[in-house]
Amino acid sequence: MIKPIPVVLDVDTGIDDALAILYALYSPRLEVLGITTCFGNGDIQTTTRNTLAIVELSGITVPVYKGAADPLVGAWSPQAEAFHGRNGLGEALVPEPRLRPQDQGASQYLIDVINARPGEVTLVTVARLTNLAIALKSDPHLASKIRQVVVMGGAAFVGGNVTPVSEANIWGDPDAAWVVFHSGVPLTMVGLDVTMQANISDQQVRGLDASRPYSTVVQTALEFYLRAYNPEAPFGQRRAPLHDPLAVAVAEDATLCTTEMWPVDIEREGTITRGMTVVDQRGWITASPNAAVCRTVDAPRFLSEFCLRLGFPFSPE
Repeated sequence: MIKPIPVVLDVDTGIDDALAILYALYSPRLEVLGITTCFGNGDIQTTTRNTLAIVELSGITVPVYKGAADPLVGAWSPQAEAFHGRNGLGEALVPEPRLRPQDQGASQYLIDVINARPGEVTLVTVARLTNLAIALKSDPHLASKIRQVVVMGGAAFVGGNVTPVSEANIWGDPDAAWVVFHSGVPLTMVGLDVTMQANISDQQVRGLDASRPYSTVVQTALEFYLRAYNPEAPFGQRRAPLHDPLAVAVAEDATLCTTEMWPVDIEREGTITRGMTVVDQRGWITASPNAAVCRTVDAPRFLSEFCLRLGFPFSPE
C-alpha cells in the first residue's frame, strides 16, 4: 500500500476552495494534517467560518487554524464578491458550524508541523501566500524542511484575472508571494495557464449526487459561480474553472501536468503589473530557475477523478 502524502491546505474559502477541501479530504493518496485559513475571497472571519462549515459537512475531522487577516503590507479589502458572493460561497445558506478553529494561529502551526516532520510535508496553497510568508520570515530554517509547495497562483504565459497580467492570489499579497518565491522552497506553480483548462459544466453541477451531505451548499454555490463566469450564456453552455481543486490534484499526482523550470519573480509595485508573476525567458540570463511552472494539463483525467470523488456525473467530450 502506498503511503499517503502528508499535506497542509492553506485556503481562503470561497467556492473553488470548498471543492478543493472536499477533494483533498476524500483523497486516498493524501493525509490532510491540517487546514490553515487566510483572508482573500472574504475577510478572515468569513473564510474561516466557511472552512469550518465545509469540513463539518465532509464528515471528516481535521483541525483548522485561523490565519492572516491582512496582507503583509496594507489592509484587506473586498474584491472577490462578483465571483464568490458576499458570504464567499455564492450566497448558499451555510449551516453555522459547530467546529471551532484551533487556539494556535496558522503561521505558528505551519512552523510547528514542518519542524515536527522535516522533509515530509507538502503545502498546498490556494490562497494568498501570507501565512507561509510569515512562517518563513519567523523561522529562517523553515524553507529547507518543506518537501514542496504547490501554489495555485500566477499566470506565466497567459493573461491575468485581476489585471491584464496578474492572478488573484498573487495580486492579493504580492509581498508575501515575493517572500515565498525567493525562499528557496521547492515550488510548483499551478497557474491560470492550466487551471483555466479544467472546467466544470452546467450538466455536472445539476447532476451532483443529492445524497452527499454537502450537495445543497455546493450546488447553490456552483450555480452562482457558473453565472459569474458566464453572465450572458444560456444554461447548457456555461463552464467555470476548477482552480483550487486542480492544485490539490497536482500535489496528489504530479503527472497530471507537464512542467518546466523557470526563473519566476513577483512584481510588487506596478500600477498595472502589481502581482505579476514575471517569467524570465531570456535564455542568456543566468538567473536560477526557482519554480516548476505547469504548462499543460490532462484535463479529462483530472475531471474524471474529480467528478467520481465528489459525486458529479462525468462524460468525456
